Amino acid sequence: MPLGVPSQLLERRPDVAADERLMAQANAQIGVAEAAYFPTLTLSASAGFESTNAADWITWPARFWSVGPSISETIFDGGLRSATVAQYRAAYDQSVATYRQTVLTAFQQVEDNLASLRILSQEIQQQDQAVASSLHYVNIATDRYKLGLDPYLDVITAQTSLLSNQQTDVTLRLQQLTASVQLIEALGGGWDASQLPTSGDIRIGKAQH
Repeated sequence: MPLGVPSQLLERRPDVAADERLMAQANAQIGVAEAAYFPTLTLSASAGFESTNAADWITWPARFWSVGPSISETIFDGGLRSATVAQYRAAYDQSVATYRQTVLTAFQQVEDNLASLRILSQEIQQQDQAVASSLHYVNIATDRYKLGLDPYLDVITAQTSLLSNQQTDVTLRLQQLTASVQLIEALGGGWDASQLPTSGDIRIGKAQH
């Protein structure tokens, strides 16, 4: 695992990506609501014949056509549009707060698991030394028993200490594997930067209205 984990890896987390899209959606709704302030412009065209006599249709005076814009606007809506914009702005602010909380939670989970792995790595190194010392003690106790210097009880005591240290070592390594899996989950799938999305990236902190 690299010493530093790029924060862009968190973009792959489903909860971070989902909240970012919800924030962008809420931001777009503000623009839609604000567009209601502007008048509606419509372009229309019409054409036909003024004469009821089919023989006159081929003459220009009998034909007519028109093209032009028409515009409409709501003069008074009782504050509906401004209330709608305020509603969407409030929804956007809420989505921003939710997104920030999701990102902060993601960073916290990553940092917690990185700290756990760092501490467990140090503990495993120390425990490996304890296992090596216990094994050395077992060999010495066994040799002294064979030479008749010490009773077999000393060998049993040394073996018990070795077994206890080995069990602790296995427990620490199991915790290390668990923390590694939790880190992979917190990062949204590993810590390889080459696995980052290359198209349609979701950038943390964008889509500010």
